[in-house]
Amino acid sequence: MRRLLYIVPALLFALVAAWLLAGLGLDPKTLPSAMIDKPAPTFDLPALADDGPRFRTADLGGEVALVNVFASWCVPCRAEHPLLMRLASEKGVPIHGINHKDKPADARRFLDQLGNPYRRIGVDADGRASIEWGVYGVPETFVVDRAGRIRYRHVGALGPQDFEPLLQMIERLRRG
Repeated sequence: MRRLLYIVPALLFALVAAWLLAGLGLDPKTLPSAMIDKPAPTFDLPALADDGPRFRTADLGGEVALVNVFASWCVPCRAEHPLLMRLASEKGVPIHGINHKDKPADARRFLDQLGNPYRRIGVDADGRASIEWGVYGVPETFVVDRAGRIRYRHVGALGPQDFEPLLQMIERLRRG
């Protein structure tokens, strides 16, 4: 009986240690998303530009597009911005933006400095729309298919290594 008092805690410790060790091999950028293969959430956001179009759920669908959640105060957003510009200008990828918990004037200044790759930009001042998308933090990028379903989610800044795989996915979805 006395040995059992020592063996049970040792076994529990071994199980917890094995579980934690297994977690070290996981990719931290791969976060589960309940939104994959589901329709984009319902949202209706005011435009960033005073004379610009609103960004709503109805704007998604009919074409494969990216939805990028960004903010002017986000350093990784600044780092990924040249890649978004390249996707939009060189490859013709439609990109829509959700400006997350940012001052509109700051976001407009950010885009004036770096360029605007977005077709539509919705202001998510309180972060509710981002929460509906399942966003943990900025930047996050989603691929939405022609039917308005979320097919892929990228957490963190897009980097050069993401360019070709993202284009391949978009082309595969475009072909149906």
